[in-house]
Amino acid sequence: MKKIRLGGTGPEVSEIGLGCMRFASLDVPAVSELIATAIEEGINFFDHADIYGGGRSEELFAKALKNLPVSRDDVVLQSKCGIRRGYYDFSKEHIIGSVEGSLKRLDTDYLDVLLLHRPDTLMEPEEVAEAFDCLKRQGKVRYFGVSNHNPMQIELLGKYLGQDLIVNQMQLSIAHCLMIDEGLNVNIDNSLSPMHTGGLLEYCRLKNITIQAWSPFQYGFFEGSFLGSERYGELNREIDAIAAEKGVTNSAIAIAWILRHPAKIQPIVGTTNANRLADIAKASTVSLSRQEWYKLYLATGKRLP
Repeated sequence: MKKIRLGGTGPEVSEIGLGCMRFASLDVPAVSELIATAIEEGINFFDHADIYGGGRSEELFAKALKNLPVSRDDVVLQSKCGIRRGYYDFSKEHIIGSVEGSLKRLDTDYLDVLLLHRPDTLMEPEEVAEAFDCLKRQGKVRYFGVSNHNPMQIELLGKYLGQDLIVNQMQLSIAHCLMIDEGLNVNIDNSLSPMHTGGLLEYCRLKNITIQAWSPFQYGFFEGSFLGSERYGELNREIDAIAAEKGVTNSAIAIAWILRHPAKIQPIVGTTNANRLADIAKASTVSLSRQEWYKLYLATGKRLP
């Protein structure tokens, strides 16, 4: 598995990460199998959030990890906070309390990375800065980032923070790539040209912020997977053809499409099937040509201007 360094200066991690949102639906042996498969395939990065399974996903991960010959230093743990029932909360009290809860559930002394989960329009950036300073000073969080934030929201935070933001986790797949669409349709009056992300892809490259791609097999907002979907027949035919040629599965090609981008985007895959995880990990060995990348992009039904 190839490695990247988050934000250029953060921890060295596998270029594919395992998302742990669905762990709450599993038992300890199943989670142990997933973690063991990930480690065997070279995946050392695990993405959590305080709300996943109401905290159960983090608890199961910690219990499962104890069943394996893996030390805390062998894994990179990321969690997220800020989403509460019916509202978002970037208050100092909630951020610190959320981290304390995650540390307890994960049975660890520190998080490698903490992300603010979704933008809180009532955010006081000075208060976020105080929370981050406190967590950093106490050694409870080593690096910080955001999720689902646009460039101006990141700039506003950055004005007050004493730490660099090294990650922005965004929804991204072949079938849902607004940040790529807007960059290809500059000054064009069509449905792909609106700046939905405010030039986020280029902004993050300029600022050395690693984009993490969540839901890399989904289209729409949790509408379903494009793999095997009749809605994306042409895309699946192209994916299957390339997969057969390269000797990997369709899921590996879908992830290889994301990895091909020079922004060094890190896909976060959420499968709970160990065999599929092993198949997905093979994306790290696949090299797509420029022509193959664009062929897949256009197979979603889009056109180049």
